[in-house]
Amino acid sequence: MAFGFFTQELAIDLGTANTVIFQNDQIVLDEPSIVAIDNNTGKCIAIGQKAKLMHERINPGIKTVRPLKDGVIADFNAAEMMIRGFIKQVNSKHHSIFSPNLKIVVGIPSGSTEVEIRAVRDSSEHAGGRDVYLIFEPMAAALGIGLDVEAPKGNMVVDIGGGTAEIAVISLGGIVVQESIKTAGDELTNDIQYYLRQQHNIRVGEITAEKIKIGVGAVIPQLDDEPEPFIVRGPNLMTAHPVEARITYQEIAHCLDKSIAKIESSILHVLEQTPPELYSDIVENGIYLSGGGALLRGLAQRFTEKVNIQFHVAEDPLRAVARGTCIALKNAANYSFLKR
Repeated sequence: MAFGFFTQELAIDLGTANTVIFQNDQIVLDEPSIVAIDNNTGKCIAIGQKAKLMHERINPGIKTVRPLKDGVIADFNAAEMMIRGFIKQVNSKHHSIFSPNLKIVVGIPSGSTEVEIRAVRDSSEHAGGRDVYLIFEPMAAALGIGLDVEAPKGNMVVDIGGGTAEIAVISLGGIVVQESIKTAGDELTNDIQYYLRQQHNIRVGEITAEKIKIGVGAVIPQLDDEPEPFIVRGPNLMTAHPVEARITYQEIAHCLDKSIAKIESSILHVLEQTPPELYSDIVENGIYLSGGGALLRGLAQRFTEKVNIQFHVAEDPLRAVARGTCIALKNAANYSFLKR
């Protein structure tokens, strides 16, 4: 392997909300999945955090695009610009006269169609990837949580990301039962926007709704550790005068109730289809929560009461998929579940 040092290995969690890149077990990039494009030239002006600052605050000559919708690539061109830009950012930290061979592992939703899978592969190859491997996100989440995915026993993971909630039962290095639904972080943000319009007559943007979700996001009306109410300011829908409202976590628990119930019924649906031997393993080991949605206050408690199986929130759930993708990259030769 004389030219080994020319090969650069990157593990990419290409998320609807955020993209995380690992290299050599280190996070080298964690940025919002968003691109700002010049409407006249079609050129990329900014990506990641810089583009997010422009989101919903832009002039007619610039548009911001989130290339991924519901966990899959919706805008091929913007996705390619974004992946290429992120890889360039990572490489700018390592000055080299050679452009390295890129070996990439990318996490994708388990419900992806062949067309969607090809879109991710093509975007990664056009952005410079020579060897591109794909891994389903629930499998990556299970690896990132630290579960032994190749053992002859059942593990169940619920990964609630920005675009999709992935529910999967894993055994012997394969996904036995899985369901991927579009009720996830973005949908919850929309619920909050809708609720504020209906109940408080306030119009808020996506960014503010996201801050409310992080600040007072909860799914049960009774918490031991209560967060302070969130003060939201915005235009009154009727008068356009500025108004402010105190939003409590109880209100958010009420407004997210229907969406969380959809995730609950998907979990029960997956459990119904699980073979009995694996089911008993899951009852013994519990079910693991990962993704940004796992950070909602009271989620594990609500699911545990609903399903009667213990739920555990993964350590650093936001980055579980990225960590798992990194582990898969190191063992790419041994893992049969990686798609090429």
